[in-house]
Amino acid sequence: MDAVRLILASRRALAASDEAPEVMAEAWQAQSLAQAVGSRLAVSGPPELRGEALGLTELAGRGCVVLGTPGPDLRAAQLTELGDARQALQGLGALLGEVGIALVVVACAAEGEGIYWQCMEAIDAADEARDRVREMLRRLAAREQQREQAMERGSAPG
Repeated sequence: MDAVRLILASRRALAASDEAPEVMAEAWQAQSLAQAVGSRLAVSGPPELRGEALGLTELAGRGCVVLGTPGPDLRAAQLTELGDARQALQGLGALLGEVGIALVVVACAAEGEGIYWQCMEAIDAADEARDRVREMLRRLAAREQQREQAMERGSAPG
């Protein structure tokens, strides 16, 4: 399945989660998906994204560690193709933002300090991963702008 479809499935599943364990499991799924997308971009994405993609993979991995293991249904394992990198990154950025908001709600309602701090660390990891996604989107936009400028120079009467 392509990244955009998996990201949409993750966004729907997160939105449908109403109990803290479900939200935390979906946050783990999102971080795992971010890790998979980052790995894919680091290996076969545009060269200017590879360093940030590697950073995304590491940050998302940290988010997974903080959240524990959700169970055997690993959505990220279904990733077969990245598809359009820009579209995938835009969706992933939105997903990571939604994860942060959902975890804030869980943290505010947490009865124990352990869950509270687990959520805080996971929020931090999701926020940092989202920053990496934004940087990759910025780099893609800069690359596109350079291409357009090169095309304009090449087609301008001289």
